[in-house]
Amino acid sequence: QVQLVESGGGLVQAGGSLRLSCVASGSIFSINHMAWYRQAPGKQREWVATIFSSGMTNYADSVKGRFAISRDNAKNTVYLQMNSLKTDDTAVYYCKFAVNYGNYWGQGTQVTVSS
Repeated sequence: QVQLVESGGGLVQAGGSLRLSCVASGSIFSINHMAWYRQAPGKQREWVATIFSSGMTNYADSVKGRFAISRDNAKNTVYLQMNSLKTDDTAVYYCKFAVNYGNYWGQGTQVTVSS
């Protein structure tokens, strides 16, 4: 069983930066991709960014050029560097690991961007 724990959320002013981390515990023998999603109050969960086993990355248009996803395979960790934050980025951020032929989710970390 793979368990994920996110960290790095918090309160930041618009224009600021945060780096989220997601650490996986348990044995990982097959990696498809890792991703970040977010859910704002009253809205559906939306995809933010993905990093594939090849290293290729994809981003939602709303964060392209501001956010960067990366990983450290040795540490079973995926990161989300968030720059030039906007109030619209306020949400609970979730990481997802598509590994071992299954999907695993973290518990979420709150990011609040104040104006």
